[in-house]
Amino acid sequence: MFDEILINLYKSLSRFDSVSAPRLKGEGTVDDPLMESPPLTALRWDSRLRAPLLDKTDVCVSLSSGKKGGRKPFSYIRAQTPPFSYQKFVQFAVDEINHSMQWVFQEKFSDMQAFDGKTNLYMLAYEAPPKIRLLRSLSIHGTDGMQVLDFGVYPEPEYDLPIFCANFFSSSTTSIVVLDLNPLHDVVENDEYREKYYKSLLPVYAKYADLLPWGGKLTSESVKFFSPIVIWTRFSTSLYLHDVLYSAFKDYLKAWLLLSDFGEETYPSGIIANQEAQHRYLAWRAEKDPGYNLLKRLVREAEAKTVVRNFLFQGVNTLGTKSFLDYFPEYRCEDGTIIEHDGEVL
Repeated sequence: MFDEILINLYKSLSRFDSVSAPRLKGEGTVDDPLMESPPLTALRWDSRLRAPLLDKTDVCVSLSSGKKGGRKPFSYIRAQTPPFSYQKFVQFAVDEINHSMQWVFQEKFSDMQAFDGKTNLYMLAYEAPPKIRLLRSLSIHGTDGMQVLDFGVYPEPEYDLPIFCANFFSSSTTSIVVLDLNPLHDVVENDEYREKYYKSLLPVYAKYADLLPWGGKLTSESVKFFSPIVIWTRFSTSLYLHDVLYSAFKDYLKAWLLLSDFGEETYPSGIIANQEAQHRYLAWRAEKDPGYNLLKRLVREAEAKTVVRNFLFQGVNTLGTKSFLDYFPEYRCEDGTIIEHDGEVL
């Protein structure tokens, strides 16, 4: 079943044939790399797809005050908001992981207002020893129903856990969604890693496959960092589908937390490999993440770069010394700069 899912995902690739195509065991050549999933554990899932919505006039926003090491408080502010809010996704995650979280980065990163005076950016970050190196969230509330959530959970290098990734964009008419457990290691060639972290999650992926259908073609640039259980979808913005998405977010996060409960430390050589794999991932995301263009339009370019490299993909400057081009030399121009592709990264 894994091979069938992989081949279907690879068939969705749209361009950039320069990336070499992997070969699945027992199958023909496929177009590009794409995969990710959790371990062989008996998982149970909540079958309900509808989740309660926030009150239409309440939006949960994070405060920018507090002491280092403490838990960052949440506050409800009365405001005219859309009938749904991605902040409840963040609140759910905080409530699920609150047993050991320590708030970090509050001196460097606080909530911001964009140039237009109407768009607000809310940031929070936590450490949760011993397995979560960083949980961070950036949510953006704009005008005309525009909302963005960039939410990630990075494991400590002692563990080869996948990286929890939720990137959501919604306007009044359209929503674009990527929800995944991004694989730390190659899931095309590494059968053991694929079976360990993804085989048991195929049922939860199947639960949402029809409700949140495939969003269209992917580029070979981004497909390398997705798993076989990635939810990549576009839909006309609706309360019902955002309820479905909220249910999927909760299921995927609970799955990741269950995987982390069973996760065991690797040998020293494995720790080195895990750290380099995470640094490679961060280097890619910090350079290619499509959210950077939106940030540049909202705040100064220098601030956007700081948010991307020191907050969203924190660790790109500390977990390793290799550059983007060290990991991805195929993107080097003759003058030493990085090749840029037009259009969506997805």
